[in-house]
Amino acid sequence: MRRIILTETTQIAPFNEPARDLRVQNKPLWLWQRDILAEYTTEEREYPNWQFAQTIENEPVECLVHRDNLFFNKELVDEFIGRARSGGKPVRLAFRIDDPAIVQHVKPLAGSLFRQGDLYLLDMWYLPQGVSQSVIAEPLMVDTESRERGYYHVPPYMATEVGDLLYQLPRKAIVVVENWVHLFVADILFGVFAHGAKVEDRINEEWRYKLKVLFRSILEQRQVLASSTLVKIGKNVTIDPSAIIHGPTTIGNNVTIGAGVVIDNCIIGNNVNISQGCQLLLSVVSDGCFLPFRAALFMTTMMENTMVAQNTCLQLCVIGRDSFIGAGTTFTDFNVLSGSMEIEGEQHASAVGGKPLQTLNKTGELEETNLLILGGCVGHHCRLSSGLIVYPARTIESDVVLLASQERQHITRNVSYEHSDHHTHRVRYPYPRLYPRAKETS
Repeated sequence: MRRIILTETTQIAPFNEPARDLRVQNKPLWLWQRDILAEYTTEEREYPNWQFAQTIENEPVECLVHRDNLFFNKELVDEFIGRARSGGKPVRLAFRIDDPAIVQHVKPLAGSLFRQGDLYLLDMWYLPQGVSQSVIAEPLMVDTESRERGYYHVPPYMATEVGDLLYQLPRKAIVVVENWVHLFVADILFGVFAHGAKVEDRINEEWRYKLKVLFRSILEQRQVLASSTLVKIGKNVTIDPSAIIHGPTTIGNNVTIGAGVVIDNCIIGNNVNISQGCQLLLSVVSDGCFLPFRAALFMTTMMENTMVAQNTCLQLCVIGRDSFIGAGTTFTDFNVLSGSMEIEGEQHASAVGGKPLQTLNKTGELEETNLLILGGCVGHHCRLSSGLIVYPARTIESDVVLLASQERQHITRNVSYEHSDHHTHRVRYPYPRLYPRAKETS
């Protein structure tokens, strides 16, 4: 089957990079898509839009067409292609408008979801006789098989309208990546969190798998969650005996894990160094990252070659590649004040009175994320000094330098490249701007 990729060049703020080049599950999105579809496709071609593809592609060959800003998992692809092939007709991927996972986590901030009746249509097609059939493709509805999972309880004095905070975790996942929040959803919620829920369900539902996990833990003389059935470890990995690692967790090659480290349901890439006392829960640490002692990650993504220094706490955050976050910096994830939030005449994101946090969409307007708890986002090639406090849902653009001072310790607004501290200090900053906005390079 021929795979036809429709490229989406829109940059994702604050990274200033198209979605296809950003990492999910410790892979660039384009590589994740290729690996998932390798079982079905034998060749691939890229086109900037449908019109160009229809001009070039005039052969009646079996095709799978999709846009390159889609995150999807194997379960969804198996369902869609399997049913499409058995039907033998041109179809387009669709979901019910009341599908819990789509409503709760995919639709917010996504401007490209097309509604047709009681369905949402996404940019994925199966065309058995070539791209000319796209005009007659009918919707093929897939159920994400979402299940509800809670993660903690907010005390009533902090949020009287909110009790247990819940996510909708799909078995068949898809996300249209148009915002940094979608990366959080794809990597954490529909990635490691959903995978953990899947393993938990399998243990509860399949007695053979439960016995396999139990037998392996007895054979290895480890706790059940620490057995090699649930914790996959690569080559040349050094783990201190006092470290605690619970699955499902995947650890890459050439990794060093120090004394007292706690890792629970994470993806750890290759060439990663995690020093003494670090704590990682439901997080993705990409290739080449470094966490000095007592750094803490909770539901956070770190892209490749990034360093988070000691005593730093990141919760529900997305951190770009080749960035540095100084010691003691804290990313908060919940606003405790009620009422709207206004800072120097500007309206800013808040989650108050039980309302979801807001962030800027691709048109530059504030839009609700449908998330009551959400950390911040740091772009690529950033340098943040120690001692900063970053408010919920704030973003820091790529190539920014932030220095904590008496006037600028609390980051209460989004920080653009123009507000980087290296512009105002009389020092020579030796690093070029690597990730300009699209309009500045044209």
